[in-house]
Order: sequence, then structure tokens, then C-alpha cells
Amino acid sequence: MKFAYSFLLTLISLVAFAQLPEGFVYAKIEIPNIEVDLQYCGDNNFVGEIIDGYHANVAIMTTQTAAALKLVQAELAKQNLSIKIYDAYRPQRAVNHFVRWAKVVNDTLMKKQFYPRVDKKNLFRDGYIASKSRHSSGSTLDVTLVNLKTGEVLDMGSTYDFFGSESWVENKNLTKVQSKNRQTLQEVMLNNGFRNYAQEWWHFTLRGEPYRNQYFDFLVE
Repeated sequence: MKFAYSFLLTLISLVAFAQLPEGFVYAKIEIPNIEVDLQYCGDNNFVGEIIDGYHANVAIMTTQTAAALKLVQAELAKQNLSIKIYDAYRPQRAVNHFVRWAKVVNDTLMKKQFYPRVDKKNLFRDGYIASKSRHSSGSTLDVTLVNLKTGEVLDMGSTYDFFGSESWVENKNLTKVQSKNRQTLQEVMLNNGFRNYAQEWWHFTLRGEPYRNQYFDFLVE
């Protein structure tokens, strides 16, 4: 009876998700205890509005990425920590949304919070905005660490999507706690098949990603 009830709950959860293209999976199905908080599903992001293509707070990624992330999560559990996903697969239409926004230089609603020392007209030049994103290939993640018991986000020294040197992986202007937290995240991701991006402590791409330079546009739903 207990098995039948468990199977029913699993079936219900699967029905709640949309059918994905072959090679893609939902993080929550593969790793049920992982945290998901997609910033582009709401307006607390550098644009200040829900981003095109984000219809649900669900993290989608390639099958290979989920397998590697499962190893990360298991390793972190030994330290009473968990991954929280801020972004995973990103539709091309979302990237197009960023590009349109960046061209409207007088729209600086979220400047104080996300890019206080960066001139918006230089976002393309400085590499913060581009017409293509590795996220759209399905094997790139934006993540942080949380306390497994309390759900509290660990202090990384800068917030997610903060444009500036404060977010660089090698930023030395950190407290001991912030530095340790960043080091923990970097080590667990790099040791389990990911490579980092020097200017964003939260950004990781699977080594040997299966759809490199392919840019998908199906909805996050």
C-alpha cells in the first residue's frame, strides 16, 4: 500500500511537468531535494520584469548536466548544504529580451541593485549582455549554496547577477566566511565535471556539453 501511494505521488509530479525535447530533464525530477529559485520568473532581476520564455519556476537542463549535478548534491549533503538553482536552460527568446532591454539605455530601474558602477551603454562592450548564451545550450547553470536544514542562502560576497568585479571568482576583497563559501562552491562544481566563468562566481558549464553551440528556444514551463 505504501509503495502504491509513493508511486501515485511520483506519477502526479510527472504529470505536472511538460514534455521536454529529447535529451533534457527537469532538475526536480532527477534531484528531488534540490532548491530552484529562477530569478527570471519574477521581477527581482537586472531587467526588473518577468523575462520572455519563463512560464514556471522549473529548472531544465541536459540529462548529462543533471547527472553531474546529482553528484554535486550528494557531496554537499555531507556538509549539510544544498545547491540552489537561479537559472539553468534559458530560451533564446529570453536572451533576445535581454538584448532589447540593453539597447534602451534610459531604462535603469534596477541599476542601483545590479549594476551601480556600470554604465548601461557599455553592457555589450563589457560582456555582460550578448546575443547568444551558453545557457540556451542546456548545460550551463547559475547556482549558489544554501543551508540544507534552514534553506538560508550562504553569503558569497555579492548577489546573483551583480555586474562588477565583486562577482569575479578571484575577488580578494571578501571576508573569510565569504571566501570559504565561494571556495566550497567552486571546488564541488569543478570536481564533478563543471568549469567556471571567471567573472561570475555562480556560473558553471558542464565539460563536454552535448549541445555546444546549439541554441534552443522551447519554453521554461
